[in-house]
Amino acid sequence: MAQPFSCGFLGAGKLATALAKGWLNAGLIAPENALASDPLPEARHAFEEQTNLHATHDNRQVVEQSDLLVLAVKPQSMATLLKGIQDVVSDRHLIVSVAAGITIKQIEHALGKPRRLVRVMPNTPCLVGASASAFAPSESATEQDIALVDRLFNAVGRAFRVPENLLDAVTGLSGSGPAFVYAVIEALSDGGVRVGLPRDIATVLAAQTVFGSAKMVLETSLHPGQLKDMVTSPGGTTIAGLHAMEKGGLRAALIDAVVAATNRARELRQPKS
Repeated sequence: MAQPFSCGFLGAGKLATALAKGWLNAGLIAPENALASDPLPEARHAFEEQTNLHATHDNRQVVEQSDLLVLAVKPQSMATLLKGIQDVVSDRHLIVSVAAGITIKQIEHALGKPRRLVRVMPNTPCLVGASASAFAPSESATEQDIALVDRLFNAVGRAFRVPENLLDAVTGLSGSGPAFVYAVIEALSDGGVRVGLPRDIATVLAAQTVFGSAKMVLETSLHPGQLKDMVTSPGGTTIAGLHAMEKGGLRAALIDAVVAATNRARELRQPKS
């Protein structure tokens, strides 16, 4: 797709807002060439307020004015959206779907023919340039399309091309994962308060600890187990805390959370009986 290109977000919720802000901040889209649509006035207002882009109620207007279409509605709303824009989508459009669980085949079927389509599973930390994403292109997507999607999503974090059958697992891990990590940060903060720290200090210490630990994993390329062992001295405070954590089943709970979220992503694409 030639630069500059126009970009339309079909759905103006939190993920669309995060992507729009991230791409604007990275200079990959221009404000005069981007807009969004959403049936909910409150969603349109929030999108406009946070991005300074225009939002309309008219999906077809967005399709007609855009080269790149980002499908950012809830999975349950996808069929209705696609039915309403089917006749205005053309070969000039590159379609990027960020809806959990909805397959390339399902989108192509709803649009009536194969399209230049890339299915992506990002997460909301793209708002701060720290998204974890994975994407899978359709057979009709060109190498230029794939390169553009790779550039867009690596501009707001880290992105990996994977086979489409792994995207549900990506949804369960990194798509839903921020919520799991926020729960961990909140629990660590609660622990700090329990032992006497002020709430504001405890929360920042907890969040900075998670941030720094993640940075160590990414920048040292050491296995998390090795890094854990570097902090854990014999008979010390850390091993006492790890023992308590193991007794509480934290590892199993996080594994179960990823599996449950992955299974839910698979359920979302199944037609209702």
